[in-house]
Amino acid sequence: MQTKNMSFWQMWNLSFGFFGVQIAYALQNANISRIFATLGADPHQLSFFWILPPLMGMIVQPLIGSWSDRTWCKLGRRKPYLLIGSIITVLVMFLLPNAGGLNFSTKLFLGLNGAMWFGLFSLMLLDTSIIVAMQPFKMMVGDMVNEEQKTQAYSIQSLLCNAGSLVGYLFPIFFTWIGIANTAPKGSIPPSVIWSFYCGAIILILCVLYTFTKVKEMPPKEYAEFHGLDAQKQSEEQKDKPGLIKLLLHAPATFWTVGLVQFFCWAAFMYMWTYTNGAVAANCWGTTDPASEGYQAAGNWVGVVFAAQAVGSIIWAIVLPKFKSLKLSYIVSLLLGAIGFISISFISNQYLLFGSYFLIGMAWAAMLALPFTLLTNSLSGEHMGSYLGLFNCTICLPQIVAAALGGTVLKLVGGVQANMLVIAGVLLVCGSIAVSLIKVRKTTN
Repeated sequence: MQTKNMSFWQMWNLSFGFFGVQIAYALQNANISRIFATLGADPHQLSFFWILPPLMGMIVQPLIGSWSDRTWCKLGRRKPYLLIGSIITVLVMFLLPNAGGLNFSTKLFLGLNGAMWFGLFSLMLLDTSIIVAMQPFKMMVGDMVNEEQKTQAYSIQSLLCNAGSLVGYLFPIFFTWIGIANTAPKGSIPPSVIWSFYCGAIILILCVLYTFTKVKEMPPKEYAEFHGLDAQKQSEEQKDKPGLIKLLLHAPATFWTVGLVQFFCWAAFMYMWTYTNGAVAANCWGTTDPASEGYQAAGNWVGVVFAAQAVGSIIWAIVLPKFKSLKLSYIVSLLLGAIGFISISFISNQYLLFGSYFLIGMAWAAMLALPFTLLTNSLSGEHMGSYLGLFNCTICLPQIVAAALGGTVLKLVGGVQANMLVIAGVLLVCGSIAVSLIKVRKTTN
């Protein structure tokens, strides 16, 4: 059915909370390797610190989708999970950056000190709670926006997402600029990073509360009519819900083909988040010592170049809906990102990195908008949350594989962290080739 159009501002309100959630996600992505390096992690260990978060995501995301499919209450269907996830995220954001102040210097299991273990489990909880807060936004677009407007709605979400990233990435260098210390005693996190997490947490909860109060989700009967479903059949299915394994076995072909593209893309970005700090410090500041002033300056600059990535994403998110072919826009975006990744290895001037990360931002914009547009258009409206939760395993699994292999791959490329970004570029090229397998058509589930 799906005939009701939403206004621009309705779609804006639907995704505005994503702005705040993405600030938290940006702070995590830009600073976690820096935090663990400061706490004493070896570069060959860095990728292992990223395994637990996506592993938890693979467990949590399908459950959130499945549970929220069956949640119809006064607060809404997806909104309760949005609020719970945001509250937990805020609490963890006040705890994680203080890991270095706990003075856990004794080596424990796997040779990691207590501060690193505290930081590791805080990271796992932070990433999990961000997922719980983030997923409802994607699901609400699938629930409430018709097929004609989905590309626009997900592009608005992408724009807000990247605007949030821009703020999160720039926080550390902003606080350094206003006089807050950017260095700290060995094993401690710089105050500029700590205050970035504090402010990000406050903005997150305010943005989420805005969406929570402004958006009213559809009741079951209206939802059924909007998606052309049999209300009685839907009610019966809520009582006899098919399991996630059964849903996976009956997933549309689009689920699997877009998932293959996702595998290459998210593995590439895992290497970007893990190794950019070390690559920039070595290439542009000539240091690999996490305790040095140059390494911490490089850490701030990572936020700046990630901000350039966010600007590229914001601009490209506006351009994406103008492409007549979703597949063509996907391929072009990933190839531009590949060029950006590979170019980093040859750059020693910190300012030239702006161009590289601007191109990477174009791939990121496509990754945020197009997979969900392609997938939700292939679904009938039934089990929307469950399928989106399962689909997010195509985000988590490649990160786990990339993180598990990161130390080995780093050795194979000579221990040079900038070479890991070349690997990321090659992965995006593979992703662009895999786009050709996607069938852009409406199917039923």
